[in-house]
Amino acid sequence: MSVLMDARTKIAVLIPCFNEADVIGNVIDDFSSHLPDARIYVFDNCSTDGSGEVARRHGATVIPEPRKGKGFVVDSMLDKIDADYYVMVDGDDTYPAQKVGELLAPVMSGDADMAVGARLRQYQKDSFRPLHVAGNTLIRGLINKIFRVKLTDIFSGYRAFGRKVVERIPVVSAGFEVETELTVHMLYYKLTIVEVQVPYRSRPAGSKSKLNTFRDGARVLWKLFNLIRAFKPLTFFGGLGIVLLVLGLLAGAPPVYGFIESGYQQVERFPLAILATGLILLSAGSVFLGLILHAMNWRFKELHNVMVRRKGHSRRV
Repeated sequence: MSVLMDARTKIAVLIPCFNEADVIGNVIDDFSSHLPDARIYVFDNCSTDGSGEVARRHGATVIPEPRKGKGFVVDSMLDKIDADYYVMVDGDDTYPAQKVGELLAPVMSGDADMAVGARLRQYQKDSFRPLHVAGNTLIRGLINKIFRVKLTDIFSGYRAFGRKVVERIPVVSAGFEVETELTVHMLYYKLTIVEVQVPYRSRPAGSKSKLNTFRDGARVLWKLFNLIRAFKPLTFFGGLGIVLLVLGLLAGAPPVYGFIESGYQQVERFPLAILATGLILLSAGSVFLGLILHAMNWRFKELHNVMVRRKGHSRRV
Protein backbone atom coordinates (compact mmCIF):
# COMPACT_ATOMS: atom_id res chain seq x y z
CA MET A 1 0.00 0.00 0.00
CA SER A 2 1.10 3.57 -0.58
CA VAL A 3 1.84 5.85 2.34
CA LEU A 4 -0.15 9.09 2.61
CA MET A 5 1.79 11.92 4.21
CA ASP A 6 1.89 15.65 4.57
CA ALA A 7 3.58 17.43 1.65
CA ARG A 8 6.24 18.76 4.03
CA THR A 9 7.13 15.31 5.43
CA LYS A 10 10.41 13.99 4.10
CA ILE A 11 10.85 10.24 3.76
CA ALA A 12 14.14 8.76 2.61
CA VAL A 13 14.59 5.20 1.39
CA LEU A 14 18.17 4.12 2.07
CA ILE A 15 19.49 1.15 0.08
CA PRO A 16 22.97 -0.29 0.71
CA CYS A 17 24.27 -1.87 -2.46
CA PHE A 18 27.26 -4.01 -3.38
CA ASN A 19 27.21 -5.71 -6.78
CA GLU A 20 23.42 -5.94 -7.18
CA ALA A 21 23.13 -4.71 -10.79
CA ASP A 22 20.66 -7.47 -11.74
CA VAL A 23 18.12 -6.59 -9.04
CA ILE A 24 18.72 -3.04 -7.76
CA GLY A 25 16.45 -1.57 -10.45
CA ASN A 26 13.54 -3.75 -9.27
CA VAL A 27 14.06 -2.62 -5.66
CA ILE A 28 14.05 1.06 -6.65
CA ASP A 29 10.96 0.70 -8.88
CA ASP A 30 9.02 -1.21 -6.19
CA PHE A 31 9.70 1.31 -3.45
CA SER A 32 9.08 4.23 -5.80
CA SER A 33 5.61 2.87 -6.52
CA HIS A 34 4.73 2.41 -2.83
CA LEU A 35 6.43 5.64 -1.66
CA PRO A 36 5.98 7.98 -4.63
CA ASP A 37 6.94 11.10 -2.66
CA ALA A 38 10.02 9.62 -1.01
CA ARG A 39 13.62 10.23 -2.07
CA ILE A 40 15.48 7.04 -2.83
CA TYR A 41 19.20 6.88 -2.11
CA VAL A 42 21.44 4.02 -3.17
CA PHE A 43 24.75 3.84 -1.35
CA ASP A 44 27.12 2.14 -3.74
CA ASN A 45 29.68 0.27 -1.65
CA CYS A 46 32.53 -0.37 -4.11
CA SER A 47 30.39 -2.19 -6.68
CA THR A 48 32.23 -3.45 -9.75
CA ASP A 49 29.22 -4.55 -11.82
CA GLY A 50 27.71 -1.17 -12.68
CA SER A 51 25.10 -1.19 -9.90
CA GLY A 52 25.41 2.58 -9.48
CA GLU A 53 24.65 3.28 -13.14
CA VAL A 54 21.62 0.99 -13.04
CA ALA A 55 20.37 2.78 -9.92
CA ARG A 56 20.74 6.19 -11.60
CA ARG A 57 18.78 5.03 -14.63
CA HIS A 58 15.93 4.04 -12.33
CA GLY A 59 15.82 7.47 -10.70
CA ALA A 60 17.74 6.94 -7.47
CA THR A 61 20.32 9.31 -6.06
CA VAL A 62 23.56 7.33 -5.90
CA ILE A 63 26.10 8.09 -3.18
CA PRO A 64 29.41 6.21 -3.30
CA GLU A 65 30.81 4.80 -0.04
CA PRO A 66 34.51 3.89 -0.50
CA ARG A 67 34.87 2.13 2.87
CA LYS A 68 33.90 -1.45 2.17
CA GLY A 69 31.49 -2.92 4.71
CA LYS A 70 27.79 -2.58 5.52
CA GLY A 71 28.51 -0.88 8.85
CA PHE A 72 30.36 1.92 7.07
CA VAL A 73 27.44 2.26 4.65
CA VAL A 74 24.90 2.61 7.47
CA ASP A 75 27.12 5.17 9.21
CA SER A 76 27.32 7.16 5.98
CA MET A 77 23.53 6.94 5.50
CA LEU A 78 22.75 8.33 8.92
CA ASP A 79 25.39 11.03 8.56
CA LYS A 80 24.58 12.32 5.09
CA ILE A 81 20.81 12.07 4.65
CA ASP A 82 18.39 14.47 6.33
CA ALA A 83 14.75 13.39 6.51
CA ASP A 84 11.84 13.08 8.92
CA TYR A 85 11.49 9.34 8.43
CA TYR A 86 13.83 6.72 7.04
CA VAL A 87 13.35 3.31 5.48
CA MET A 88 16.45 1.14 5.28
CA VAL A 89 16.25 -1.91 3.04
CA ASP A 90 18.84 -4.22 1.51
CA GLY A 91 19.34 -3.96 -2.23
CA ASP A 92 19.03 -7.70 -2.91
CA ASP A 93 15.28 -7.69 -3.68
CA THR A 94 14.35 -10.09 -0.87
CA TYR A 95 12.12 -7.71 1.12
CA PRO A 96 8.56 -6.81 0.02
CA ALA A 97 8.03 -3.12 -0.78
CA GLN A 98 4.29 -3.55 -0.27
CA LYS A 99 4.93 -3.87 3.48
CA VAL A 100 6.61 -0.48 3.76
CA GLY A 101 3.37 1.23 4.80
CA GLU A 102 2.92 -1.17 7.72
CA LEU A 103 6.55 -0.61 8.68
CA LEU A 104 6.27 3.18 8.65
CA ALA A 105 2.86 3.40 10.35
CA PRO A 106 3.95 2.82 14.00
CA VAL A 107 6.92 5.16 13.56
CA MET A 108 4.91 7.96 11.99
CA SER A 109 2.16 7.63 14.61
CA GLY A 110 4.68 7.85 17.44
CA ASP A 111 3.98 4.33 18.73
CA ALA A 112 7.54 3.19 18.03
CA ASP A 113 10.98 4.65 17.39
CA MET A 114 11.95 1.83 15.05
CA ALA A 115 9.95 -0.81 13.20
CA VAL A 116 11.75 -3.96 12.06
CA GLY A 117 10.60 -6.27 9.30
CA ALA A 118 10.84 -9.65 11.04
CA ARG A 119 11.41 -12.51 8.61
CA LEU A 120 11.49 -15.74 10.58
CA ARG A 121 7.78 -16.60 10.37
CA GLN A 122 7.40 -16.32 6.60
CA TYR A 123 10.35 -17.24 4.44
CA GLN A 124 11.03 -19.42 1.46
CA LYS A 125 12.91 -22.65 1.84
CA ASP A 126 16.19 -21.39 0.38
CA SER A 127 16.00 -17.84 1.78
CA PHE A 128 18.59 -18.54 4.48
CA ARG A 129 21.90 -20.32 4.35
CA PRO A 130 22.42 -23.30 6.65
CA LEU A 131 23.03 -22.25 10.28
CA HIS A 132 21.78 -18.68 9.71
CA VAL A 133 18.45 -19.29 11.47
CA ALA A 134 20.29 -21.07 14.31
CA GLY A 135 22.72 -18.14 14.61
CA ASN A 136 19.88 -15.64 14.64
CA THR A 137 18.15 -17.67 17.35
CA LEU A 138 21.30 -17.78 19.49
CA ILE A 139 22.00 -14.04 19.28
CA ARG A 140 18.33 -13.19 19.70
CA GLY A 141 18.11 -15.37 22.81
CA LEU A 142 21.11 -13.66 24.41
CA ILE A 143 19.80 -10.16 23.68
CA ASN A 144 16.27 -11.02 24.84
CA LYS A 145 17.62 -12.47 28.07
CA ILE A 146 19.94 -9.57 28.86
CA PHE A 147 17.56 -6.75 27.95
CA ARG A 148 14.34 -8.58 28.92
CA VAL A 149 12.62 -8.18 25.57
CA LYS A 150 10.93 -10.57 23.14
CA LEU A 151 12.36 -9.78 19.70
CA THR A 152 12.12 -12.42 16.99
CA ASP A 153 14.59 -11.17 14.35
CA ILE A 154 17.86 -9.41 15.14
CA PHE A 155 19.49 -9.35 11.71
CA SER A 156 16.73 -7.96 9.51
CA GLY A 157 17.91 -5.41 6.96
CA TYR A 158 14.42 -3.92 6.57
CA ARG A 159 13.78 -1.13 9.09
CA ALA A 160 11.89 2.12 9.44
CA PHE A 161 12.76 4.82 11.96
CA GLY A 162 12.54 8.53 12.61
CA ARG A 163 14.95 11.39 13.10
CA LYS A 164 15.16 10.65 16.83
CA VAL A 165 17.01 7.40 16.13
CA VAL A 166 19.47 9.10 13.78
CA GLU A 167 20.28 11.71 16.43
CA ARG A 168 20.76 9.23 19.27
CA ILE A 169 22.26 6.06 17.84
CA PRO A 170 25.99 5.91 17.02
CA VAL A 171 27.28 3.36 14.51
CA VAL A 172 30.85 2.10 14.78
CA SER A 173 30.58 -1.37 13.24
CA ALA A 174 32.26 -2.04 9.92
CA GLY A 175 30.42 -5.11 8.65
CA PHE A 176 27.21 -7.11 8.88
CA GLU A 177 27.22 -6.94 12.67
CA VAL A 178 25.73 -3.45 12.33
CA GLU A 179 22.14 -4.75 12.73
CA THR A 180 23.09 -6.24 16.10
CA GLU A 181 24.68 -2.94 17.09
CA LEU A 182 21.57 -0.96 16.08
CA THR A 183 19.34 -3.28 18.09
CA VAL A 184 21.48 -3.16 21.23
CA HIS A 185 21.82 0.64 21.06
CA MET A 186 18.05 0.98 20.71
CA LEU A 187 17.47 -1.18 23.78
CA TYR A 188 20.21 0.50 25.81
CA TYR A 189 18.83 3.99 25.19
CA LYS A 190 15.28 2.79 25.95
CA LEU A 191 13.99 3.47 22.44
CA THR A 192 10.97 1.47 21.36
CA ILE A 193 11.24 -1.33 18.80
CA VAL A 194 8.22 -3.01 17.23
CA GLU A 195 8.31 -5.86 14.77
CA VAL A 196 6.20 -6.17 11.65
CA GLN A 197 6.07 -9.67 10.22
CA VAL A 198 7.11 -9.64 6.55
CA PRO A 199 7.61 -12.45 4.04
CA TYR A 200 11.25 -13.01 3.11
CA ARG A 201 11.99 -14.08 -0.43
CA SER A 202 14.91 -16.10 -1.70
CA ARG A 203 17.42 -14.15 -3.73
CA PRO A 204 16.52 -13.68 -7.40
CA ALA A 205 18.76 -15.16 -10.06
CA GLY A 206 21.92 -13.08 -10.40
CA SER A 207 21.96 -11.93 -6.79
CA LYS A 208 24.51 -13.55 -4.50
CA SER A 209 24.76 -13.30 -0.72
CA LYS A 210 27.79 -11.43 0.59
CA LEU A 211 27.62 -13.14 4.00
CA ASN A 212 30.28 -15.59 5.18
CA THR A 213 28.56 -17.83 7.72
CA PHE A 214 31.45 -18.46 10.11
CA ARG A 215 33.47 -15.25 9.64
CA ASP A 216 30.51 -12.91 9.94
CA GLY A 217 28.97 -15.07 12.68
CA ALA A 218 32.16 -14.75 14.71
CA ARG A 219 32.14 -10.98 14.16
CA VAL A 220 28.56 -10.73 15.38
CA LEU A 221 29.33 -12.74 18.52
CA TRP A 222 32.43 -10.65 19.24
CA LYS A 223 30.44 -7.45 18.67
CA LEU A 224 27.71 -8.63 21.02
CA PHE A 225 30.31 -9.55 23.64
CA ASN A 226 31.85 -6.07 23.47
CA LEU A 227 28.47 -4.33 23.51
CA ILE A 228 27.32 -6.22 26.58
CA ARG A 229 30.62 -5.52 28.34
CA ALA A 230 30.29 -1.82 27.50
CA PHE A 231 26.55 -1.30 28.07
CA LYS A 232 25.90 -3.83 30.83
CA PRO A 233 29.12 -3.75 32.88
CA LEU A 234 27.46 -4.73 36.14
CA THR A 235 25.84 -7.75 34.48
CA PHE A 236 29.06 -8.71 32.72
CA PHE A 237 31.59 -8.17 35.50
CA GLY A 238 29.11 -9.17 38.21
CA GLY A 239 28.50 -12.46 36.41
CA LEU A 240 32.25 -12.95 36.01
CA GLY A 241 32.67 -12.21 39.73
CA ILE A 242 30.13 -14.89 40.64
CA VAL A 243 31.92 -17.44 38.47
CA LEU A 244 35.27 -16.57 40.07
CA LEU A 245 33.71 -16.76 43.53
CA VAL A 246 32.32 -20.25 42.89
CA LEU A 247 35.68 -21.42 41.54
CA GLY A 248 37.41 -19.89 44.57
CA LEU A 249 35.09 -21.69 46.97
CA LEU A 250 35.60 -24.98 45.16
CA ALA A 251 39.38 -24.54 45.23
CA GLY A 252 39.31 -23.51 48.88
CA ALA A 253 37.12 -26.37 50.12
CA PRO A 254 39.89 -29.04 50.36
CA PRO A 255 42.37 -26.81 52.30
CA VAL A 256 39.64 -25.65 54.69
CA TYR A 257 38.42 -29.22 55.22
CA GLY A 258 42.01 -30.40 55.85
CA PHE A 259 42.60 -27.53 58.27
CA ILE A 260 39.49 -28.52 60.27
CA GLU A 261 40.47 -32.20 60.21
CA SER A 262 43.93 -31.36 61.60
CA GLY A 263 42.33 -29.66 64.57
CA TYR A 264 43.09 -26.19 63.21
CA GLN A 265 46.80 -26.92 63.45
CA GLN A 266 47.98 -27.27 59.84
CA VAL A 267 46.96 -26.01 56.40
CA GLU A 268 47.17 -28.79 53.84
CA ARG A 269 47.18 -28.33 50.06
CA PHE A 270 48.75 -24.92 50.39
CA PRO A 271 48.81 -24.19 46.59
CA LEU A 272 45.03 -24.69 46.45
CA ALA A 273 44.62 -22.28 49.36
CA ILE A 274 46.64 -19.64 47.51
CA LEU A 275 44.61 -20.23 44.33
CA ALA A 276 41.33 -19.94 46.24
CA THR A 277 42.43 -16.67 47.86
CA GLY A 278 43.44 -15.25 44.49
CA LEU A 279 40.15 -16.26 42.85
CA ILE A 280 38.06 -14.73 45.63
CA LEU A 281 40.07 -11.49 45.47
CA LEU A 282 39.59 -11.39 41.69
CA SER A 283 35.87 -12.01 42.24
CA ALA A 284 35.60 -9.04 44.58
CA GLY A 285 37.62 -6.88 42.20
CA SER A 286 35.43 -7.86 39.25
CA VAL A 287 32.21 -6.95 41.08
CA PHE A 288 33.75 -3.66 42.27
CA LEU A 289 34.82 -2.84 38.70
CA GLY A 290 31.30 -3.59 37.47
CA LEU A 291 29.83 -1.21 40.04
CA ILE A 292 32.22 1.59 39.07
CA LEU A 293 31.59 1.17 35.33
CA HIS A 294 27.84 0.96 35.93
CA ALA A 295 27.93 4.30 37.76
CA MET A 296 30.04 5.85 34.99
CA ASN A 297 27.70 4.51 32.31
CA TRP A 298 24.75 6.04 34.10
CA ARG A 299 26.42 9.46 34.14
CA PHE A 300 27.41 9.20 30.47
CA LYS A 301 23.85 8.22 29.62
CA GLU A 302 22.52 11.29 31.46
CA LEU A 303 24.98 13.51 29.59
CA HIS A 304 24.03 11.91 26.27
CA ASN A 305 20.33 12.53 26.90
CA VAL A 306 20.92 16.18 27.85
CA MET A 307 23.02 16.79 24.72
CA VAL A 308 20.42 15.15 22.47
CA ARG A 309 17.63 17.18 24.08
CA ARG A 310 19.51 20.44 23.57
CA LYS A 311 20.18 19.54 19.95
CA GLY A 312 16.48 18.84 19.43
CA HIS A 313 15.47 22.15 21.03
CA SER A 314 17.91 24.12 18.88
CA ARG A 315 16.57 22.47 15.74
CA ARG A 316 12.95 23.23 16.65
CA VAL A 317 13.73 26.87 17.42
